[in-house]
Amino acid sequence: MLRASALIFTLSVLAVPAQAQVFRCEKDGNTVFADQPCGEDAESVELRDNRIGGSFNQNLPAQEAPDPQKQAEEPEPEEEAGSCRFINSTDLRRYLVREQVVRGMTREHVRRAFGNPPETYTSPQEVWIYQTRYYGALYELTYVYFRDGCVERVEYRKP
Repeated sequence: MLRASALIFTLSVLAVPAQAQVFRCEKDGNTVFADQPCGEDAESVELRDNRIGGSFNQNLPAQEAPDPQKQAEEPEPEEEAGSCRFINSTDLRRYLVREQVVRGMTREHVRRAFGNPPETYTSPQEVWIYQTRYYGALYELTYVYFRDGCVERVEYRKP
């Protein structure tokens, strides 16, 4: 038992990272870094912790508290016509490879995922209708609804 506790203590002491001190000096017109003071003009350098972990906003300045009066005065910006919801490139590639269509895609994205639509209707709302067939029989209809050039919703229906 004593051996095990001594081993645990030794390992815990070794596991604690040592905080090294770094000094910066000027020697012969060159900047030199060392772990000991390297001259009279040695300046201690603060090293930031570079271990993995933490939070994304760790190095950001503190945010100001929002002013409720200013928020009440500012109207919310309306979405521009023709601008679709942002889909990052990794997710977009994943959807296209899986032949999936999601809200916010453009017409070109839908064509790349499903191909050219066999049926299209523009009134009262633009709709593209795709057919899914298994062994020659019609299995499912996929309705893709667009608003301002972007997919608003996708519906799957049995014929």
